[in-house]
Amino acid sequence: MSFLSATLSRVKPSPTVAVTTLAQELKAQGRDIIGLGAGEPDFDTPDNIKDAAIAAIRAGRTKYTAPDGMPELKAAICAKFVRENGLSYMPAQVSVATGGKQILFNALMATLNPGDEVIIPAPYWVSYPDMVLLGGGTPVPVECGIGAGFKMTPEQLEAAITPKTKWLIFNSPSNPTGAGYSRDELKGLTDVLLRHPHVWVMTDDMYEHLVFDDFKFCTPAQVEPALYDRTLTCNGVSKAYAMTGWRIGYAAGPERLIAAMRKIQSQSTTNPSSISQWAAVEALNGTQDFLPRFRAMFQRRRDLVVKMLNEAPGITCPTPDGAFYVYPSIAGCIGKTSPEGTLLDTDQAFATALLEETGVAVVFGAAFGLSPNFRVSYATSEDVLTEACNRIRRFCENLT
Repeated sequence: MSFLSATLSRVKPSPTVAVTTLAQELKAQGRDIIGLGAGEPDFDTPDNIKDAAIAAIRAGRTKYTAPDGMPELKAAICAKFVRENGLSYMPAQVSVATGGKQILFNALMATLNPGDEVIIPAPYWVSYPDMVLLGGGTPVPVECGIGAGFKMTPEQLEAAITPKTKWLIFNSPSNPTGAGYSRDELKGLTDVLLRHPHVWVMTDDMYEHLVFDDFKFCTPAQVEPALYDRTLTCNGVSKAYAMTGWRIGYAAGPERLIAAMRKIQSQSTTNPSSISQWAAVEALNGTQDFLPRFRAMFQRRRDLVVKMLNEAPGITCPTPDGAFYVYPSIAGCIGKTSPEGTLLDTDQAFATALLEETGVAVVFGAAFGLSPNFRVSYATSEDVLTEACNRIRRFCENLT
């Protein structure tokens, strides 16, 4: 009898974490490494948020809270949903967890049974399929290629739904592509969902505030109120507020689902950090003046990276609507040989050779369910991005 759970054989470690860890290890060895794998803003958490956490510590607010969030934070989340999304929730419909990932995990663990299917547009965030597998369900990827702007069509959604479908996981703007769905595009998907009342919607709105040009963010329950009672609207403070390490994610949805998620969390991590929760209260209730500045900086970086990568032979890099990623195609590089003699037969081989021969760490596309591509996180300085893109261009120029 095996000591380890058989469930572990169905899942794999996070490739994005693996790339970031390897880059850190190589840098510690003295290598000149540029890590573009981590989905983490390089900005510091705004001072008003840090001050709120310090004040909480000094006030002794360091005890257990309710398992899925203290009343003050739930009230701030309810106010945020009304103010920014036109969605009305009561505190009993809100769950707070140790990061957005735990919110998604709790929901899947609380609802999935063997045989349940979860539709996941691909490219997808690397954790979605494995969390479904951990919950005992079956991920159903729907390939959304570069020609479709990395977005799922209503026809694709209709074709993917079966009597076993329980959830659609929906992420806009997307990690890894930055692609965002317009209101009309989203309405096309919600119209399909209205015809299939057994399918629930789990949104990942983590990049809501990181959108560029004239893109207007919207979320499914906002576009189609008839889906309100079967939508879990998920978000968090990690990305827009530069609070990745604080580990606060949240969601709102039907009270019976939130209660089931609370039961899961009460037997796992109990409550999120009380100090981080007070910081999140300030993030949501306090000034939002820094958000336009963050967006403008990310947009400049996006434009720089898109321009430079499109100058590299064999690479096609679409312009994303939001987040802080690009997901270029390397179809023109596949089958060629690297300057040091590595056959680039897959995007994983490309990413490995790129790291070994140039010191630039990216995440290969197969990890996100669509090849041949790679993901670049441009959440770092323009100087670093310029150097990284120059290295990538030179690498591609010397392929044979």
